Amino acid sequence: MSLVLIATAALLALHLAGELVLAALNRAEVRRHAGTPPPAAAAIMDAGTYQKAVAYTLERSRFGVLREIYDTLVLALVVFGGVLPWLYAGIVRWGGPDAVWSRALFILAAGVLLSVPGLPFDWWEQFRIEAKFGFNQSTPRLWIVDKLKGVALALVIGYPLLWALLSLVGWVGATWWIWGFTLVFGFQLLMLVLYPKLILPLFNKLTPLPEGDLRSRLLALGDRTGFRAQTIQVMDGSKRSAHSNAFFTGFGRFRRIVLYDTLVNQLAAEELEAVLAHEIGHYRRGHIPKMIAVSAVMLFAGFGVVAWLAGQPWFNLAFGFPAGELAPAFLLFGLLSGLVTFWFSPVTNYFSRRHEYEADAFARDAMGGPAAMLGALHKLAQKNLSNLTPHPWYSAFFYSHPTIVERERALTARVG
Repeated sequence: MSLVLIATAALLALHLAGELVLAALNRAEVRRHAGTPPPAAAAIMDAGTYQKAVAYTLERSRFGVLREIYDTLVLALVVFGGVLPWLYAGIVRWGGPDAVWSRALFILAAGVLLSVPGLPFDWWEQFRIEAKFGFNQSTPRLWIVDKLKGVALALVIGYPLLWALLSLVGWVGATWWIWGFTLVFGFQLLMLVLYPKLILPLFNKLTPLPEGDLRSRLLALGDRTGFRAQTIQVMDGSKRSAHSNAFFTGFGRFRRIVLYDTLVNQLAAEELEAVLAHEIGHYRRGHIPKMIAVSAVMLFAGFGVVAWLAGQPWFNLAFGFPAGELAPAFLLFGLLSGLVTFWFSPVTNYFSRRHEYEADAFARDAMGGPAAMLGALHKLAQKNLSNLTPHPWYSAFFYSHPTIVERERALTARVG
């Protein structure tokens, strides 16, 4: 059992060291180019915007280092300090030795309570850093309401799902984890359909894109690329942030395109068309089912690991929990698995970036050339103060998308 704790402490230390080293390398790379940006970067941003992007990147990095150290210390205190076993014993006592509802409540309560220490950092990031660089559009009231809505959703959706998962042991026995995977994966697929209809409207207002040239262009693009969405909607993202984005949700006849209002205001019609063509490219190149399949494999493996750990007396006992209890094994896996999966993020990001290159190429072909896509990428980099000179190692670990410079190079190379 002591070996389990030593291994966990080593994973915590290695993860923190990895995060700090990568952040330091990235800041050094940004500073190296701060005075004289590379020609490719200088072509994307004017000097003033570039200097602001450098300042934004460095400030977020320094803040991120403080937060990472703080989060690691909190996690170490929670995992090694006996807080979780104390909480478990107190809550499970309410329901008795065999009650499932109290064990589900323990997981939910632990998750909510563990989010509390990070609230000051969330607040500072939103109302100090983001506000300083002109991105924050939220208000303290809206920020608090969002947090409360998140807790309410955890109770309404998360608690029944946890109860069903923990009940599977009594219903089906040793094969519970296979049925648990089926339940959660089915729930995830259902949420692809229900999220834009039931969850997203709780936080944002969605309105159909009004009639006009832009809507006609986007619908015509869908027709010629073989992509018919149920609707094109505009989301009031500007109520919280000046950052911009676009995405589509659902699948089959339930799919819909969502554009941030900030994106609509920042880009010309042709550039918006290129952004939408990029999103359609993900669909046409089969990236969505591939991502769902990979997610399913990882989820299945995760359930297998939880089932194995729960069956090993030494695992729960090492952290102060009763042997064989499933609820603590679930929680500990959720808290600690990221210490391992972090080291595999370059692999997952590599394939994600390949998808982005393919979607960019699709957009280029759909638009008859790279100009519109390049114009959109340049404006998005300017408006979002993107880091144009990240360290390659940092990019490998943290960037699911290629940098703007890399995407521009790929788009223009394919033209030749």
